[in-house]
Amino acid sequence: MSNPVFFTAAGSLDGMAAGQLFVLEGTEARHAVTVKRLSPGEAVDIVDGAGTRMTGKVVSAAPSGLEVECGTLTVEDRPDIRLVLVQALAKGDRDELAIETATELGIDAVVPWQSERSIVRWKGDRAARAHAKWESTVSAAAKQARRARIPEVRPAVDTAGLSAAVEAADLAVILHEDAVRPLRTVLEGWQSTAGAGPREILLVVGPEGGISPREVTKLCDKGAVTALLGHHVLRSSTAGPAAVVLASDVLGRWTATGP
Repeated sequence: MSNPVFFTAAGSLDGMAAGQLFVLEGTEARHAVTVKRLSPGEAVDIVDGAGTRMTGKVVSAAPSGLEVECGTLTVEDRPDIRLVLVQALAKGDRDELAIETATELGIDAVVPWQSERSIVRWKGDRAARAHAKWESTVSAAAKQARRARIPEVRPAVDTAGLSAAVEAADLAVILHEDAVRPLRTVLEGWQSTAGAGPREILLVVGPEGGISPREVTKLCDKGAVTALLGHHVLRSSTAGPAAVVLASDVLGRWTATGP
C-alpha cells in the first residue's frame, strides 16, 4: 500500500538529505495527526506539488507539527508530452468533476473555458472564487492520487483567448461527436511526425450543449483538429477524463519506460 501524502510549499524540500528532519506544519500537519492519526514510526510521503517527493518516517506527531526523518528524496521529471484539459464551464459542478477525475488520471494542467454555450458564467468576484475552487479541487485530487505534482489551473479564457492558446500549442484536439477521425488515429498520426523535446497537447471539451459550429471553425482556423472519442455522446464531465486515459496510453505516458 502506498504511503499517505501531504503537501508542503514548493521548494521547501530542496536540499533535504537522508537522516535530516523535516517539520510539516499548518493544516496538513493537523490533518495528518487528527484525521489520519499518524504516529511515530509510520511511513509517509511529503511532496511539494512541483515534483519533489520526500519519503520518510514520522519521528513525532503533534497538531502543531509533524516531524519526519528523511529517507529518500526524489524529483519526478515532467512528462515530455504534457496534456492540458481545456474544460468548458458547465452547470451542476460537472466541470469540477471533470478536472477532479482528470487530475487523478494524470492531467498536467487545466484551463477553464467560457464557451458560447456555457450556462455557467464567471464574472467579477465569482470568477476569483470559482478559480480558487478549481485549484482546491485539483489539489485534493492530486493528494488522493499520491501525485508529486499538482496540475496548474491556468487563467480562464473566452474563445478568443482559447484561439490564441490553440495557435501556440503543439497539437489542439477538439473532442466532437461529428468528427470523422478517432482520437487514437489523430494522436498516433501526430506522434509519428512530432519532433523531440517538450510538447503540449490541448484536449478541448465543450459544455452541455456542445461546442458551437462557429467556435469549431474559429479554433480549426488556428490549427485545431476535431477527433471522435467513440460512438456514444459523452457528458461534459466524462469526455475529458476519457480522452486523458486514451492519450496517456497512446503516448506511452503510462508505460514503465515512458515519461
